[in-house]
Amino acid sequence: MLTRVKSAVANFMGGMMAGGSNGDHSGGSDLPLKYPYSRPEFLGLSPDEVECSADHASRPIVIVKETKRLPWATGYAEAINAGKSALNEDQARCEVLVIKRKPGGNPTSSQIPMTRRRSSLPNGEGVDPPSCSDRTEDLMLNYWALFDGHAGSGAAVMASHLLHHHVALHLQEVLEILCTPNLLAPTCLGEEPINHHLTPTSQRALTRAASLRGAAGAPCSPGSPPTRFFTEKKVSQESLVIGAIENAFKDMDMQIEKEKGVYNISGGCTALAVVCLLGKLYVANAGDSRAIIIRAGEVIPVSAEFTPESERQRLQFLAYMQPQLLGNEFTHLEFPRRVQRKEVGKRMLYRDFTMSGWAYKTIEDDDLKFPLIYGEGKKARVLATIGVTRGLGDHSLKVHDSNIYIKPFLSCCPEVRVYPLAQYEHGPDDVLVLGSDGLWDVLSNQEAAEAVTSFLANCDPDDRHRHVPLTALELPFKPGS
Repeated sequence: MLTRVKSAVANFMGGMMAGGSNGDHSGGSDLPLKYPYSRPEFLGLSPDEVECSADHASRPIVIVKETKRLPWATGYAEAINAGKSALNEDQARCEVLVIKRKPGGNPTSSQIPMTRRRSSLPNGEGVDPPSCSDRTEDLMLNYWALFDGHAGSGAAVMASHLLHHHVALHLQEVLEILCTPNLLAPTCLGEEPINHHLTPTSQRALTRAASLRGAAGAPCSPGSPPTRFFTEKKVSQESLVIGAIENAFKDMDMQIEKEKGVYNISGGCTALAVVCLLGKLYVANAGDSRAIIIRAGEVIPVSAEFTPESERQRLQFLAYMQPQLLGNEFTHLEFPRRVQRKEVGKRMLYRDFTMSGWAYKTIEDDDLKFPLIYGEGKKARVLATIGVTRGLGDHSLKVHDSNIYIKPFLSCCPEVRVYPLAQYEHGPDDVLVLGSDGLWDVLSNQEAAEAVTSFLANCDPDDRHRHVPLTALELPFKPGS
């Protein structure tokens, strides 16, 4: 086991995964690609420019050439990881989506053409977020996402093409509720249609009566025992949006798994997505990317990274409940260092899933197995293989030279945080910054904020495209994209 782990660590230096793709989007598979390798569509790169973007010698900073391809308040830049992968495995997406309702009652979604996106976002003089139309027939939202790929670009490319469609599909299911101000979500749909003329209190009473109908102790039911009183939870519209985004991530991951038998979808990716809807920003993070808001010079974190260290207790609990996932080669316990055979019978510091602190235990033979989580900081790995604990894809990922799958420990579920955009006044220098771990490994939140603030201070506030060169500002300081 020790030899196997040493070999794995050598092969996966820098967080690379098992599978032998080393950034090759084909991954050695004979299956066709669902989506060919490319850079984000809004960059508008020619095939020659795509090839040049992967030049490890020059590592060019690639920014948007035609500003009309993005809303004018959005900027973007990327650079390839030097020597880590043959191609840039990361992807990005920016869309303005409209969810429409057909005359027959079935909602559909559409994307606003690139040429109409320049004026789609607030201009800093006041927040005017996308919302429902007066007739509650459609819903408009803005969407930005970063996908930090590993072991190939397949999963990141696929997620960049499809995740926003999954988000739209789940929002369609609650479109009528979202487009009706102050309406709380009915507990049950289908028995009585939503009556927008009812007050929220009346609507809840109607739904409650429907939910109690026919139940034991329901009011007015013949021969019923004394009435039982039920408490109904109040579900906000905000929580419906959060649930839609969470289910979209899950469906995206399931689609990758399902279609791996038909298409060559290599590797996996972390995902950081932001949805601007009805005056709020919904920031969904599954991985170690990060989003911050800079408002009047103040830094407001709107996401948290998921790493082997931050999710230690979740991973340990899963391994404790399902020890077969460890293949009898790993232990779910954590030790400050690798336990040696000569230390059996001695007492050593350890942590279990129930603990945030440390204690001593007597070392047993089972403790000689390799730890589920090993290493510290950026070098921490799950099953000696992967340095992130949430994301999409990686369904075929195994511990090197074994049949131990790592996917059960990798969650596709994002944490969704909500920023009430419409509740604050925002100036022209207020910015939402999204970055993969390559940026945050070398810049703190405050350093990034200072770089942004100092740059924008020298720009004309009326320049609609000043955020485009801004995105290239930090990139020379980072080791990868």
